[in-house]
Amino acid sequence: MNARLVKLAVALGTLALTTSSTTKTNALETQESQKLAQVSNPQTSTTTADVRIDGSSTVYPITQAIAKQFESEQNKKVSVNISGTSGGFEKFCAGQTDISNASRPILKAEIEACRKNGVRFIELPIAFDALTIVVHPQNNWAKDITTAELKKMWEPAAQGKITSWNQVRASWPNRPLKLFGAGNKSGTFDYFTEATVGKTRASRTDYTASEDDEVIANGVSKDPNALGYFGYAYYEEHKGKLKVLAVDSGKGAVLPSRETVEKAKYQPLSRPLFIYVNPWGAQNKEVVYKFVNFYVDKAPKVASSVGYVPLPTEVYRIDHVHLNNGKVGTVFGGEAQLNLTLAEVLRKQKQF
Repeated sequence: MNARLVKLAVALGTLALTTSSTTKTNALETQESQKLAQVSNPQTSTTTADVRIDGSSTVYPITQAIAKQFESEQNKKVSVNISGTSGGFEKFCAGQTDISNASRPILKAEIEACRKNGVRFIELPIAFDALTIVVHPQNNWAKDITTAELKKMWEPAAQGKITSWNQVRASWPNRPLKLFGAGNKSGTFDYFTEATVGKTRASRTDYTASEDDEVIANGVSKDPNALGYFGYAYYEEHKGKLKVLAVDSGKGAVLPSRETVEKAKYQPLSRPLFIYVNPWGAQNKEVVYKFVNFYVDKAPKVASSVGYVPLPTEVYRIDHVHLNNGKVGTVFGGEAQLNLTLAEVLRKQKQF
């Protein structure tokens, strides 16, 4: 993410958090994050773009970097916006965008919405992410956290009740627990709740929520009592002002990293990332095909550079085949799936 974008995002994120300090409802916080995404995005508007993209903030760093390269080399306009995975699919299935960034597979209800609107899609996995738990650097009591403790923090029953750190782990201090997390239109929200609470979209709501991970990173970095979660690229971007926690799912505490993701040790918080493409409905079909082929070529290097884990080379080869043969559909059955590994994604792609 370029320096100007990061500075503007941080500045606006700070303003949003400050002005909403007495109003903590998810609705208002979602509005703020959507405004931030619109203002902080330097890309051209969707109405004048050759390629229109929206969706996940987790996938955004990869797509935005590749879009800039494509614009520079091809003299074409690419619009990249953030509205969360669910928000992105709403636009995609309404035919308003050509590509949807997604931090989870498309769901049955979204597949049906696309079908009703005559929107066909090609599913292309592009990287792996380690969903990352972060705290403020001044937090000197927490080095790791269990998935059971994350559930205790985030489950709906915790709302208004689990409000201090020592309620989560007795050895932690009696300090207020301030939570920052994904908004309910985010694929990260869907995945995190399934992985920790055990049910998709089951979460307490008394926390600072945003579909834009810059808002979460900025909030945690300013509050010594805070804890938040988002994609690993945002920790990489802000590691100087955040501290990452190792996660213990029953086999010992494991830090997120390329190695722990590749070896399937960082579970259940490792997950594949996707783009969904509808070239048939595009205003500039030829340009969309050209951009997505360019994207798949650049994805391994760019994903690695922003902090994500590239997929096996064979997956990208299959992506090219599926794109150019018009392979419509999903290999994930329209359902959330936990504990997917690099090998499992490759196996599914080969069988598709």
